Amino acid sequence: MNTIIKYFCFLPLCIATCFAQQHPQTPVVEPGVSLVLANARSAAISNIVYKLHFIIPNEQTASIQSTENIDFNLNKLIDLQIDFKQNADHIKRISVDGKNIPIDFRAEHILIKQGYLKIGNNHIEIEFIAGNESLNRNKDFLYALFVPDHARTVFPCFDQPDLKANFLLSLTVPTHWKVMANAAKKDSLVQDAATTYHFNRSDKLPTYLFSFTAGKYTQVNRKMNNNGMEFLHRETDSAKIRFSVDSVFVAHRDAIGFLEDWTAIKYPFQKIGFVSIPDFQFGGMEHPGEVQYKASSLFLDQGATKDQFISRSNLISHETAHMWFGDLVTMKWFNDVWMKEVFANFMADKVTEKLMGKNTFDLKFLQDHYPAAYGVDRTLGANPIRQQLDNLQEAGSMYGNIIYHKAPIMMRQLELLMGKDNFQKGIREYLKKYSYGNATWNDLIAILSKYSQNDLLSWNKVWVNEPGRPVFSYRIAYDKNKISHFSLRQNSEMGQLRVWPQSFTVKLVYPTYHKILMVNAKTAQTDLMEAKGLPKPRYILFNANGAGYGLYPVEKEMMANLYHLTDPLERASAYINAYENMLSGKGNKPEELLSILLRGLTVEKNEMNLRLITGYLTNIYWTFLNGDVRHSMHESMEKITWSAMEQQQMQNNKKILFNAYQNVYQSAEAGKRMYDIWLRQTAPDGVKLLEDDYSALALTLALKTDTANTILKEQLARAKNEDRKNRLMYLMPALSLDVKERDLFFRDLKDRKNRQKEAWVTTALSYLHHPIRQKTSVRYLKESLDLLTEIQKTGDIFFPQSWLAATFSTYNSKEANSIVQDFLKAHPDYNPKLKDKILQTTDNLRRAQQIMH
Repeated sequence: MNTIIKYFCFLPLCIATCFAQQHPQTPVVEPGVSLVLANARSAAISNIVYKLHFIIPNEQTASIQSTENIDFNLNKLIDLQIDFKQNADHIKRISVDGKNIPIDFRAEHILIKQGYLKIGNNHIEIEFIAGNESLNRNKDFLYALFVPDHARTVFPCFDQPDLKANFLLSLTVPTHWKVMANAAKKDSLVQDAATTYHFNRSDKLPTYLFSFTAGKYTQVNRKMNNNGMEFLHRETDSAKIRFSVDSVFVAHRDAIGFLEDWTAIKYPFQKIGFVSIPDFQFGGMEHPGEVQYKASSLFLDQGATKDQFISRSNLISHETAHMWFGDLVTMKWFNDVWMKEVFANFMADKVTEKLMGKNTFDLKFLQDHYPAAYGVDRTLGANPIRQQLDNLQEAGSMYGNIIYHKAPIMMRQLELLMGKDNFQKGIREYLKKYSYGNATWNDLIAILSKYSQNDLLSWNKVWVNEPGRPVFSYRIAYDKNKISHFSLRQNSEMGQLRVWPQSFTVKLVYPTYHKILMVNAKTAQTDLMEAKGLPKPRYILFNANGAGYGLYPVEKEMMANLYHLTDPLERASAYINAYENMLSGKGNKPEELLSILLRGLTVEKNEMNLRLITGYLTNIYWTFLNGDVRHSMHESMEKITWSAMEQQQMQNNKKILFNAYQNVYQSAEAGKRMYDIWLRQTAPDGVKLLEDDYSALALTLALKTDTANTILKEQLARAKNEDRKNRLMYLMPALSLDVKERDLFFRDLKDRKNRQKEAWVTTALSYLHHPIRQKTSVRYLKESLDLLTEIQKTGDIFFPQSWLAATFSTYNSKEANSIVQDFLKAHPDYNPKLKDKILQTTDNLRRAQQIMH
């Protein structure tokens, strides 16, 4: 069986390879990095070394003068294309093997004719002005962020993942700045007001993992388990520093230790370093030796919830796992970018399981991954885990909740299918075989097939290569109050006949006991033979252990007894399934589910579950109720939420409910209560509020009261950290009471320089498009869609999705839906990946038309 599976796994690849050899394609000169160009270069080029020097001035707007040497080996002569996405005037001089040549620059590429090159070693020197776009320059710090294809926006290079290289970096920076890069610092030279740092030769890296940062940082060094670690940060809050720095080092130590044991490979790079960056675009980015993190994810305070601590541990474990999965072994092409992300999440979850225990892990895994994956897979724009990619300029659109959240679910099911030991053996072989190189998903499947008797090809087809999720239905029959037949059927949500092989449990609940049935759903219909002869249950809870993926039946009697379920994991699975059934039109109506969830605010004691249901509750309140219904119930909603906060005993639970109250309140009485809390900085009993909490409260008050300018100006005066002050100043126009000022703010977003801090932009958009403001902001929707193509070209990988989500997530009106539908009809040939993003982020808007009208 394994031999047959491997043969069919490799057959399409062999055919494609043979065809490519018989019909070689000559790369055309076109924008981006096409797959054809990437294949041609990887077949011809090897042993690349970049020597780069950047002179970074103190003035943020001054040009960065730069030089570069590229040494490489050619095994056949080609017309060489070097990627550089800048204007021609950024290129000052080019020489090949010591001889200056004319600058030939077209369609984002420097062209070197093969007549200038030779078989064997070649040496190219380039003087240029570095591009600013991906250097993220701020007043007194910068950081290089090149994923997925942004290295070419800064310096000339072969910007594709399968041309790994060594980097010799030097930086000239203002003397009072600190620096960090992939390799360790070799030496430094002070000249007047500048210092030049030379770094050691880096490990072999693809261009998207090459990185550095420089600026006014505080540096902290620790030695953990004989590993030196370096940490740069800009935090000024002494309490946060005391509360977080040691924990950050410990989390890295623990993650490295676990991954070394699990993979049987020692930490694979020359140094361990990480930097905390204010308002970083992502949670983190896995550059070896210089991992970048969002500051707010690392620096927690005494008011942080348990979930925040777990999330920090999980984030650090995720980025650390990338050192093996993605950095040591890198995908050959970005269509397999999901591979590095799925393993990073999968391994981070294993670290969490070891540190937090299996019960906490199972609950967090369910809540972290399933709702986010369903949020895409249930939509008309659902995409498979593995997607086609013809040009790296489209690589950013590959990222999203499917690769970050459906893929770990898939991988967990694969581990269950193979068994943990066989799965680990296969992964260890894969890492050893492709260390410091590149591999494809088919390479991995070929290795895993050696350790499994199952048909991984069929399994792979539905889980990896096709979008969507299954919908389960059931048939149960009784004979004299005994079960005579019990079966489950699965089908695609879109109507196709497909089967997702997977395992989960079904719970039969009786008045004084229960019975758990294990389901191995490998075919369209699964007969539960173990149920035959059992007494008729009071009700059935489907997917009780939360391991199954799909839409499951919800029984009314189960919903009536929801809070009698004693296992937090079972309740979480029921919450998620109830919400998904509401969206599908098969379960409770929004008002009914809202009422059920409100009851849970008092009785649900599990912190993670309480966060889950308050999230669902606030989403239903703003997105699936019209304004009249909200107005009729907002006072009761406020009272129930505040009362539940007072009744909850745990500090973290109280804070979750305080935040929910802050989200939903609308009445003048509630507004006065919140204003007094902010003004006097006196939190309710048992709730701990710190600077960031009062800042968030000020923004909410500005949105919901008529004294916005006074509140925000006073909050600005209270702020002590320069980065947090700058953020608040940016957000203030989006919260202005003056519609014209908000109009001007939105109009300014059309200029890229006003979108540089993407985290600030999406926060501002969420206030700009809040339901309270939608009467005036709905007119921004058409222009927001018009800007999407440019945003994809100029922004980082998550920005198109977050731009759309921040804009559309709380709209439910027919007018807003018509704007989306009219846009799609007017652009029948629109970029399909961007169209999918629109369909994904406007799915609630589409469903609201069916649910509410």
